[in-house]
Amino acid sequence: MLELKLQRGKCLHFYFYAYHPLFGFMHLRLQSWFPFLIHITLNGREWLARQMDDAALRYERKQNCFIALEDVAEAQALFDRQLRTDWPAVCNCLVRDFHPVHQEICRPLAVPYYWSACESEYATDVIFREPATLGRLYPRLLHHAISSFGSREVLRFLGRRAIDKGNGQRGNSFQGEVTSDLRQRLEGIRIKHRRDSNSLKLYDKEGSVLRTETTINNPRDFYVYRASENAPRGKKSWRILRRGVADLYRRAEICQAANRRYLDALAALSAGVSLGEEAVRVCKPVRKNGRRYRALNPLSAQDSALLAAVNRGEFALNGLRNRDLRTLLFGPDPTCPKTRRLRAAAITRKLRLLRAHGLIRKVSHTHRYLVTEEARRIITALLSALNADVEQLTKMAA
Repeated sequence: MLELKLQRGKCLHFYFYAYHPLFGFMHLRLQSWFPFLIHITLNGREWLARQMDDAALRYERKQNCFIALEDVAEAQALFDRQLRTDWPAVCNCLVRDFHPVHQEICRPLAVPYYWSACESEYATDVIFREPATLGRLYPRLLHHAISSFGSREVLRFLGRRAIDKGNGQRGNSFQGEVTSDLRQRLEGIRIKHRRDSNSLKLYDKEGSVLRTETTINNPRDFYVYRASENAPRGKKSWRILRRGVADLYRRAEICQAANRRYLDALAALSAGVSLGEEAVRVCKPVRKNGRRYRALNPLSAQDSALLAAVNRGEFALNGLRNRDLRTLLFGPDPTCPKTRRLRAAAITRKLRLLRAHGLIRKVSHTHRYLVTEEARRIITALLSALNADVEQLTKMAA
């Protein structure tokens, strides 16, 4: 007795590999049954090589990375130009080239393709003049990343923040799973941080290029400032990022910001200066606007708690407020109005002290403060030394 079952099976796909005049080496996969899905795979650096050839810009390339560029700024400008591509028009041209019978097959329906990005990767390369420098630095970067970047830091890099159990869920918070792992590849070791199906990773290429790469498989974790699809000319607001190619430019902005935050955090290790040189800035009194401010003492419980509070990952995106520090340092606000005022005044004095030392800056027209990039490096170094045991510090000093 025959029984019909709906299930997935192996069906024929057509693979087309080509050296496209615009994109360079690329491939296209065509599904041989209705609705004739098409997967197009493009490489931005392959595309950039074609752009630099047309602009007579010299470069040295190995595999999928550039180890030398004649003009980095001009190369970046060409790269940015890719984001202004009319993707539906370009993709429809590829359909005409590789699937010429499409219109004939789909003539009764006359439904065009809806182009979307099922996966996107955005990589930022740091080119080293001397491969030996990267070889010496890379193991330290891996150790720092795997030992220092917890779930809060990874979420901060990817533009999210964890739930604060004391305050409950707020804003763009996240409750999923965050993992980090090291893996040995043929080219070397890479570290990868995953937040569900989206990820951020770091690896070295060709001995002289340090690459950090953000991959987006689930765009619903992010937002884009746009109007509603039902009212394209209506009021804009922050809405969920779509898979459609219309939001590819926003994907690039999100990934570029994630890569930048990750590299800035790693730069705390790569400065190459001693802890004493970092600490001398905050461990001495300063004068600002004719007023003297005391030195910070990272070894004291009070000042170390203050530095750890302002350096928390969730404050790196939107900054911190008086009430945020008040909750972290003193606990929930009491019911007594006088006690609340006294605590708020104490936090105001601490914020003024941190501003005098140049560790935080005020966000214009708000009550929020952000830790400066240089201050984050100093605070990270001080807190890392405080959390290390004596044996570990002795080995490092030796």
